[in-house]
Amino acid sequence: MSNLEGQGPKIDGQIEQLTGAQTLNEILSQPAAWQDALDVVQANQAALKELWNNNDFSEIIVTGCGSTYYLSLAVAPLFQERLKKPARAVPASELLLFPELIISPGSKPLLLTISRSGRTTETILAARAFKSRHSGPVLNIGCYNNTELAAESDLSLIISQGQEQSVVQTRSFSAMLVAAQATAALLSEEGQAASMQGLPATGEEIIARQYDLARQLGQSGGFERFYFLGSGLQYGLACEANLKMKEMSLSISEAFHFMEFRHGPMSMVNRQTLVVGLLSEKVRSYELDVLRQMRALGGKTLVLSEQEAPAEAADYQVNFNSGLTGSKHGVLYLPVLQMLGYFRAIGNNLNPDQPHNLTAVVVLNGAV
Repeated sequence: MSNLEGQGPKIDGQIEQLTGAQTLNEILSQPAAWQDALDVVQANQAALKELWNNNDFSEIIVTGCGSTYYLSLAVAPLFQERLKKPARAVPASELLLFPELIISPGSKPLLLTISRSGRTTETILAARAFKSRHSGPVLNIGCYNNTELAAESDLSLIISQGQEQSVVQTRSFSAMLVAAQATAALLSEEGQAASMQGLPATGEEIIARQYDLARQLGQSGGFERFYFLGSGLQYGLACEANLKMKEMSLSISEAFHFMEFRHGPMSMVNRQTLVVGLLSEKVRSYELDVLRQMRALGGKTLVLSEQEAPAEAADYQVNFNSGLTGSKHGVLYLPVLQMLGYFRAIGNNLNPDQPHNLTAVVVLNGAV
């Protein structure tokens, strides 16, 4: 439920009176969209199973543009892990323009397209070209019905409560991620999707509990640059958090794999740096070593993790305590980092509802 409906963090004054109120409300209200995503997957479970079981796919291609390309980077390794098929994330423009570099001859791929609007030109054209070349099925995840992309798809999972007025994707991104996570759980093990029903309540609790921390760090004048570190299933989410920081606040921000950050980029760490670590479960000891080193170099660290991290690695931390594995709780990394970008924009005297040089949908005139 949104803060306007009496739940979520207590905000001084009415949300409508805040700069960037539209974006903030969509961040705060996203757990309701997560529930919608779970319900949509449940309602389409028979069709999803038929699509998956009736085709002997050799690989899975996941595609999108901008935020949904980063969402693809999070979804592809998840599908490969859960469904035991090679999966690859590519920008829709690359799939459209260089298909021979992406899909092997003789392959029988499933194409998963992800688009908030269903109107992004590159994704529509990539799906159309894919069907022409491979005659294979297209699964689509989006937030709007009756779109050009849905018309190109064999099955669409539409999360209507993920719809947004804002240019910057927040609620839509997380809702589509939940839909993908629930789909992977449904297709991999019977009953696994049901274990995700607690996600919306956990998300509401995290938003309420960590709202002040996000405001404190975002509006702090002490940080000049931000680095988001994530590996495995978390790398795509780190890329998306980095994009939110850039889009909303025009801050110096980059995303890296944890271990890669040591190979040059850490030269940028100083006392005005916030290093944000999205910890995994399997290799957290390696990731914690990186964060300890960044603290030794003078940087501050914000750690997001299912379980508490050692104090020597974390100046600030957000713990989920969801009881879910990494393949199902990935969405919980997002709200605090979205709020961090929002409050950084406010601290920079920018309006997140009016991001610089951006539009909600990229449509190439005459291309479709």
